[in-house]
Amino acid sequence: MTGFPGDGVRTFLGRMARATHWLALLAFPLWLVTAPATANAPPVVLIMGDSLSAAYGIEADRGWVSLLQQRLGGKAKVVNASISGETSSGGANRLPDLLGQHEPNIVLLELGGNDGLRGLPPGQFEANMADMIEVSRKAGAEVLLLGIDIPPNYGQAYRDAFTGVYRRLADDYDLPLVPFLLDNVALKDELMQDDGIHPTAEAQPTILDTVWPKLAPLLEANGAELAEAGQD
Repeated sequence: MTGFPGDGVRTFLGRMARATHWLALLAFPLWLVTAPATANAPPVVLIMGDSLSAAYGIEADRGWVSLLQQRLGGKAKVVNASISGETSSGGANRLPDLLGQHEPNIVLLELGGNDGLRGLPPGQFEANMADMIEVSRKAGAEVLLLGIDIPPNYGQAYRDAFTGVYRRLADDYDLPLVPFLLDNVALKDELMQDDGIHPTAEAQPTILDTVWPKLAPLLEANGAELAEAGQD
C-alpha cells in the first residue's frame, strides 16, 4: 500500500467537491428558468361581493367585474366570487376556502347592502367585515373596501351607523376605500333597473371607473404593468 493513510480521504473529498460543482452548474439553468416565471406571474384579484358585483339582471360579460378583466387583459387575473343575495356573514364563511384556492394578492370586499336591507346590527356587520379583512391579510392579500349606501328604511340613525362602518374599518386597518360604489349611478333613473336597487348594463363602465383609481395602485404595487390598461 503506498501513500499516506489520509490520501484516500483527501481523494474522496476532492471527488465530492467536483461533483458538487457540476451539480450546481446543472441546477443553475433550472433556477434561471423557473424563478422568473413565478416572480412575473400576474397578480390575482379576488372580488367578494353581492348582486352589485354579480351582474344581477344583466348579461354577465357586461358587469363591471367582467369589464375590469377586459381592461386588464393578461396583466392580472380576476376571480369573481360574488353571489346575489350575499351577506357579510356568508362572505366571512366562504372567504377562507377561496383564499386557499386562489391565493389572491388583492381582495375587494363589496358587501353590506343585503345586511343593511335586513336590518343587521351595524356592530355585527362590522365584526364580519373585520374578520374578512384580518383573514385576507393573514393570507398575504391586500384589501380594498367598496362601500355602499342603504335606503333609510330603518331610520337615518341606523343608516348613518351602518354606512359609517366602512369609514371606521378603513381608518382602523389603514385600508383604501371607495366610499360609495354606485356614485354617479344610484340617483340617475336611466342607470338603474326598475327595482331601483341594481344598476343597468349602461351603468357598469361608470362603476368600474369609480373603483379603478383605488384599485390601480394596488395592482401596480403587486407587479401589474398598467401603462396600457387605462380607462376605456
